[in-house]
Parts: sequence; C-alpha cells; structure tokens
Amino acid sequence: MRLLFIVAVYFSIPAHLVAQDTDASDILFLKIQQLEGEIESIRSELESQSYLLEKLLSDSTAQNNTTSNALGGDSSFNEDAFRFKGINDSQSIEDIYTQAIELLNAEKYPEAKKSFLYLVENFDDGEKIPLSLFWLGEISLLESSLLEGETYFQLLAANHPDHWRTPLAHKKIGDIFMMAGETDSAKAKYQFVIQKYPSNSASSLALQLLENME
Repeated sequence: MRLLFIVAVYFSIPAHLVAQDTDASDILFLKIQQLEGEIESIRSELESQSYLLEKLLSDSTAQNNTTSNALGGDSSFNEDAFRFKGINDSQSIEDIYTQAIELLNAEKYPEAKKSFLYLVENFDDGEKIPLSLFWLGEISLLESSLLEGETYFQLLAANHPDHWRTPLAHKKIGDIFMMAGETDSAKAKYQFVIQKYPSNSASSLALQLLENME
C-alpha cells in the first residue's frame, strides 16, 4: 500500500514541475562541465607559459655567453643590452643597433656583423631589422663574400619590400651579378630597379651603370 501511495503522489506532481527540475539539473551539470573544461585549459596554458619562459631565459643566457666568447670579451659589446630572446624590447634593439653601427664605423667588421646578426635572429623591428640586413650585405661585400652578400640583400628585398632601403638592395644585387661576371643578370636587375622605383636614387645609379655598359 505504501508503495502505491508513493507512486500515486509522484504521478500527482504536475508534469511541468518535474520537467523544470530536470532542466535545471541538466543546466547545472553542463555549467559544471564547462567550468571544469575552462579550469583545465587555464592550467595547460599556465604550464605552457611557464615552460616557454624557462626556455627563453635559458636560450638568452646561452646566446649571451656564446656572443661574449665569440667577441673575446670585447667591452664594446654590451651584454646588458641583450634581454630575452624572441621578446621585442625596444631599448635592447636600439642599444644593440647603436653598438653595431659604432663597430661598423670603427671598421670592426666581424664584431659589427655579429651585432647585426644578433638583431636579425632575435628581434622583430620594421626599421632596424631591414637596416641590419642591408649592413650585413655591405659587410659581406667588404669581405668579398658575394654569395653571402646577395643572400642578405635578397632577404631584405623579399621580407621588407616597402622599406626605403629595398630599392638600393635590388641595385646591390645587380652589382653582385656584375662582380660575378653575370652581365645579363645584372642588366635585368638594373632595369627592374629603374622600372620599379623610378623616383628613387637607386634608379639613377642603375641607369648610369646601364649606360656605362653600352
């Protein structure tokens, strides 16, 4: 009899109240699942960030030691300017670039090259990185390394097509072709500069060289 009473009471509850309780339980369950997923995602992200920070610190320390050893402890190469590899620190970029230019002006080409390379390999800057690639190309030409020079000028032209040094980089590639005895390639490159950058000073230089080749 008691069982029949319980059943009777259950079936006497309005259906819409039972449905409301069920819906509320389902929503609560879904919310709990969603919260657990978010907590797990945050935990994974924190672990990933922690690993990345440790790696950046380790890489930065190793790179600084390598650079210092390569320069033989040259005091002009300021280790304090090197912060975290892969992190854009505008002060670091400015400090390293200034040091590199000073070394270049002092005709300390190997040391200047290492400074410019450090910038190119570890930072991202719309002005200093293209300029560093240009000076790396120039230093390579001073060292009679035509292939290496062409590589740096090509990187500048390909990765920074709108930079103000790009027209001259194209013209420099033409110069390298000339020095390598590839006259036809040099002419084609000079003509490209003239057509692509008619108002740039590099175009005037290319035109003069073409006229001298006639």
